[in-house]
Amino acid sequence: MTTAATLTRAQKAAAILVAMGKPSASRLLKFFKQEELKALIEGARLLRTIPQSDLERIVAEFEAEFTEGAGLLDSADRMDTILNESLSPEEMSAIMGDKRFEAAPESPPPIWPELEKLEPARLGAFLAGEHPQTAAMVLSKLAPQAAASVLLTMTKPMRGEIIKRMVTMANVPDAASRIVEDRLRSSVLTETSTKDTSAGQARVASVLNELDKPLLEEVMQDLEAAGTPDLDGVRARLFAFDDLPLLTQKARVLLFDGLSTELVTLALRGASAALAEAALSAIGARSRRMIESELGQGSEGIPLADIMAARKTIVSTTIRLSREGAFELPSTQNAA
Repeated sequence: MTTAATLTRAQKAAAILVAMGKPSASRLLKFFKQEELKALIEGARLLRTIPQSDLERIVAEFEAEFTEGAGLLDSADRMDTILNESLSPEEMSAIMGDKRFEAAPESPPPIWPELEKLEPARLGAFLAGEHPQTAAMVLSKLAPQAAASVLLTMTKPMRGEIIKRMVTMANVPDAASRIVEDRLRSSVLTETSTKDTSAGQARVASVLNELDKPLLEEVMQDLEAAGTPDLDGVRARLFAFDDLPLLTQKARVLLFDGLSTELVTLALRGASAALAEAALSAIGARSRRMIESELGQGSEGIPLADIMAARKTIVSTTIRLSREGAFELPSTQNAA
């Protein structure tokens, strides 16, 4: 039980406001300063039941008139109720410094999906200049396929250092993760949005890849003569069916491992002996015998459009695997 003799001025004021009831107290609260309201709240939370006689002495001190029946008070709860109904959450937060009512700052969107959309070579080049521990943390946040594609663009020693750290990596503190994210956002993603012309290069290459080899070479010569910028980036994305022998043996094995024998057979109809051998040398012995048997029966009655469609499927698969970092296209290798 709380007695009048032990109350502070703020506690006495809180007791009077509670005794006045919500309507009257709410009107009066608008006239208090923030510091005064805070003192009232803190004072009310320390109050317990106040005897009627003590309440009357408090009222006399403030020279106010109150009705009978406001003696027994649960001041803290009543004061909270009055304040919550009279003030907005933002006003309560400003008075009490209570972070519960403050709107959480809007966090930037996660960067990992954006990083996964980048060309593996671009992200790999950036991470190659960072500490292996940083690179390991970044790759551990990416989807496995995207992380593997980036790793394939790096040197073997760098790959080994990064993978070793990925195996032993524990949970990264949020503060450290935010630092790395901010650096990636300001360096890699900002540079990509302002300077990256890869999207335009890819669009041009996709158009040029539809051309036959002689016409493609003629167009490229015209573009070079006209001083077209970023032509090397376009050239690195070009690939024709006739370029199959220029791929490394490892690249051809990876390519044909995912293609059906029916598709390969159709694409090789009418192909030169050198081109057919480049494809067949990357295929298992059993599949090779089946394809050679089919090719030996000739191509009569098979529409040329179907053959060209099969070849374009192989070309598009080759380009896709190259973009995923499985291997490099011949033009990229030659340029290096």
